[in-house]
Amino acid sequence: MLLDAEDSQLVLVDYQDRLMPVIHESEAVLRNALRLGRLAQLLEVPAWGTEQNPDKLGQNPAELRALCRKTLAKMHFSGVADGLTDLLRAPARPQQGGNARSLPKHLQKAPQPQEQRNTIVVAGCEAHVCLLQTALDLLEEEFDVWVVTDACSSRTERNRDAAFDRLAGAGAELVTTEMVAFEWLRTAEHEAFRDVQALIK
Repeated sequence: MLLDAEDSQLVLVDYQDRLMPVIHESEAVLRNALRLGRLAQLLEVPAWGTEQNPDKLGQNPAELRALCRKTLAKMHFSGVADGLTDLLRAPARPQQGGNARSLPKHLQKAPQPQEQRNTIVVAGCEAHVCLLQTALDLLEEEFDVWVVTDACSSRTERNRDAAFDRLAGAGAELVTTEMVAFEWLRTAEHEAFRDVQALIK
């Protein structure tokens, strides 16, 4: 099974100012998070961010925030507990044509839900706390969850790797930034191929 850009959304978890300096391999991890955000923008994949207790831990970098449709401030470790699922579920389509409100209720058409994007590509910090709990809750909400390992970390490698083991055991797919890029593209003939290639190099 390959990732499909048209069925994907991206969630970037807690790359915050006061947290990143203590994160293992933080520069590479943040660089890959920014790549993911730019890939999502190029390929029209909706991207969302989260920030854990931003008053204490600061915000995500401005460049990363700019790539997200919205950044959710949260106090729970899982973004799902503070409303992430509501952002990921598509809103109902507005009613089309005419003044439907003037029709009797029994003749009005119910709003039709848009096709949902059920594949969530997720990356973030700390892998064994906020990323893990968010990803596990997304699996519980019946999303397909793909964790981008080279854009995730914790303060220690041991905690990061334990998170990956647990996520894989729970049914999440483990991928890398380049795997996401080339699966979203599918072909070298894609109109965004050169731009994506430039991001990866």
